[in-house]
Amino acid sequence: MSGKYGRQTLRFYPAPFRAPLRAFAGLVFPWQGEEVLVCEIVGRGWCIPSGRVEATEDSFVAVQREALEEAGAVLDEIQYIGCYQITERNEVRWADCYTARVADLVEIQIAEESTGRRFMTLDELPEHYHLWNDLTDQVFRHAYEVLMRAQKLRDAS
Repeated sequence: MSGKYGRQTLRFYPAPFRAPLRAFAGLVFPWQGEEVLVCEIVGRGWCIPSGRVEATEDSFVAVQREALEEAGAVLDEIQYIGCYQITERNEVRWADCYTARVADLVEIQIAEESTGRRFMTLDELPEHYHLWNDLTDQVFRHAYEVLMRAQKLRDAS
């Protein structure tokens, strides 16, 4: 799956694929039932929690931190779903993607980064989400399907 994000070309590689280089960023699709939690990020608008992976953490820890900072979301059942290869000019970077359940909502920790949060259905996202395109739609649906498959496996055992 591939698409454009401004001047960048994005290609999504589903799990079990892992990036050949350390991820510079992490993104998380935090779900509550059939709705995903998005936050209003200054300069971008409505999008999922995401951000740079700090030198002292891996992408798994980064998405937990970003979800808490940007959306006030405590996550549970976090699962790696794949990664984006982001190409701009001659530079290639990688961003790991996760899906998760929202276990709890607390106060948004960094008001300068996020001015709000809300849950949206997949049908609402195209109208509100920052730079919605076919690739974004496919990855959201993939994130939800992975979480639902994991739930079915847990329920069956």
